[in-house]
Amino acid sequence: MTDSAEAALEHLRDSSQFQWYVIPLLLMVLYVYSVEVERRNWSVLLGGLAFWGMDWFNEIWNSAVFHATGKAPVWGAPGDSAYQILIGLNIEISFMFAIMGIVAIKILPADKNMRILGINNRVVFACVGAGLAVAIEILLNQMGVLTWEWSWWSAGMPILIFLFGYLPFFAAAYLVHDMTKLRHQITAVSVIFGVDAVALVILGTVGWL
Repeated sequence: MTDSAEAALEHLRDSSQFQWYVIPLLLMVLYVYSVEVERRNWSVLLGGLAFWGMDWFNEIWNSAVFHATGKAPVWGAPGDSAYQILIGLNIEISFMFAIMGIVAIKILPADKNMRILGINNRVVFACVGAGLAVAIEILLNQMGVLTWEWSWWSAGMPILIFLFGYLPFFAAAYLVHDMTKLRHQITAVSVIFGVDAVALVILGTVGWL
């Protein structure tokens, strides 16, 4: 087991690490979503939830990789946190992704068919958003707050982080946002979180989380 994995495990779901700043962060997330509810922007709200749900899916399989290999997760978050939920996910990161999906949708052009340099704007925004996220992760890795222990998931191999780490988040959020029927949006988000919930129950029961 790597040192970074051991460091993350030391605080895994340790409630004694709680810090009061979690409460205002939670209120910020609730405020962001309540604004969309107030305005009845269901497409924005559900798209944001789809983004967040996709992150949970990634965090779950990341934990599974760690327990399957016994060496390290694909990415780890061993730094200080008010609550370490999974080996690569703390409460601060989770709140960030909950808001990040809303932001990613709010900056979209209203016309989903508009093209930028001949490419559909959704594709452009998804690729640019995922690319920026990868660049930020590389900086976080260099600072030591986000760890990578596998050569195929590193600054030297950013394409996998782009394709599997972030692009699905933006793609899911934009697809849900652009669905024309509310029931289809609700169904899509329900499926995403349903898969997350089943995976959490199964892997949690067998001790893989």
